[in-house]
Amino acid sequence: MFTGIIAGTGQITAMDRRGRETRLTLRPNFTWSGYVRGESIAVNGVCLTVETFGSYWFTAYASAETMSVTNLGDLRVSSVVNLERALALGDRLGGHIVSGHVDCLAHVQSIRPAGESRIYRLDFPSTFAMQVIAKGSVALDGISLTVNDCGQDYLEVNIIPATQRETTISHWVPGQSVNMETDVIGKYVSRMLAPWNTASTPVKPSAITPDFLKEHGF
Repeated sequence: MFTGIIAGTGQITAMDRRGRETRLTLRPNFTWSGYVRGESIAVNGVCLTVETFGSYWFTAYASAETMSVTNLGDLRVSSVVNLERALALGDRLGGHIVSGHVDCLAHVQSIRPAGESRIYRLDFPSTFAMQVIAKGSVALDGISLTVNDCGQDYLEVNIIPATQRETTISHWVPGQSVNMETDVIGKYVSRMLAPWNTASTPVKPSAITPDFLKEHGF
C-alpha cells in the first residue's frame, strides 16, 4: 500500500528482457538505504517486489502482464521513473490510498501554464469514468493528484512547482502514456452499488400489474 507521495526519482540502469518479461535494475537519484528483500516499491505507480539490492541500486521483476498493461513497457535504459516505498503503519498519509495496481493507461493531451503551475489534460478509457470525480483523487505514474476537472473520457490536474521538481511530470509531453490508478474507495463503492445501477443492470418487470390489482380488490 502506498500514498502517492513520491520519495524521488530513479533511473533505469539495466533491463534484462526475457520474452515479454523484464527484470529491471534501478538506481535512486537520492539517498535511499535499508532495502529489504521482498519489500514493495512503486515504480511509476506500479507495485514491484525487490529481489536483490546493493548500496545504490535494486532489481525488480515485471511480469508479461505488468509490462503489457502499464507504461513500464515503454521504458529504456536511462529512463527516469518515480519511486515510492510502501507505507509503514504510523506514517503520515500525505496523499491518498494507492494500491500500486494500475487500472489503465491515460495519455497526455495538452499542457498549459497557470501561474507557476501547469495544467495537464489527459484522456483515458471511458469505462473508468464512474471512478473519476472532480476534486477526487487519482494516481498518475504513482503521483497522488487532485482531479480539477473531468468528463466521460478526460481529466485535468494542476501541477504545482514542487511536484514538477520532484517527479517525472516535468518530462511529460503530449501523447505520452501515463499509468493511471483510480481511487480504491470509489472502486468498492461502484462495486457495491452495481446491483442497483439501472444503467448496467437490466430492469425486471414489476409483478404489480392492473390484473394483479383487480385480483386483490383494488
